[in-house]
Amino acid sequence: MNRQCRLSRVTTVYLEIYEGILSEMIQGMTEAELTGSISDNFIVQMIPHHRAAIEMSGNILKYTTCIPLQEIALGIISEQTKSIENMQQIQCQCGKFGNSEQELCHYQNRVNQIMQRMFCDMGNARVTNQVNCDFMWEMIPHHRGAVEMSKNALRYHICPELRPILEAIITSQERGIRQMCHLLRCMGC
Repeated sequence: MNRQCRLSRVTTVYLEIYEGILSEMIQGMTEAELTGSISDNFIVQMIPHHRAAIEMSGNILKYTTCIPLQEIALGIISEQTKSIENMQQIQCQCGKFGNSEQELCHYQNRVNQIMQRMFCDMGNARVTNQVNCDFMWEMIPHHRGAVEMSKNALRYHICPELRPILEAIITSQERGIRQMCHLLRCMGC
């Protein structure tokens, strides 16, 4: 974490929880059991990613009194809970969509690049005593990672039921990035 000042007790507790969530997400995404299906691989790596966003949002909701940020966090919880449910419903049938070794290799190499950048950006997010700003600095690279992973998966032969889920992830998380960037400017972060 990029700490720029002496941290309050509230900020320290908030960050300890965040760091635990980040660590669990990294483990879940990097240790996911991959198969011969890009569709299935996307799902098993995106579910821990979404779970982390839900937990991160729950964490900030314990501390923030900023109504626009509360709305963003509640939206993340709602959208990503639904996305997890949708992915779990189609996972079995999507796992039947196989891909060539070459496709799998190209796909996973790009996913690994996206994940490493996201993990690095989230781990090095700016830290202040303004947990509202800290949350957005952490969540923006998280959302960018989901958008990039979804766009990457759309380049390949995937389960048709997965396509609308990927499109919804891209739409909702690009909107979330815009909202958080705007709120950061409004808050003078």
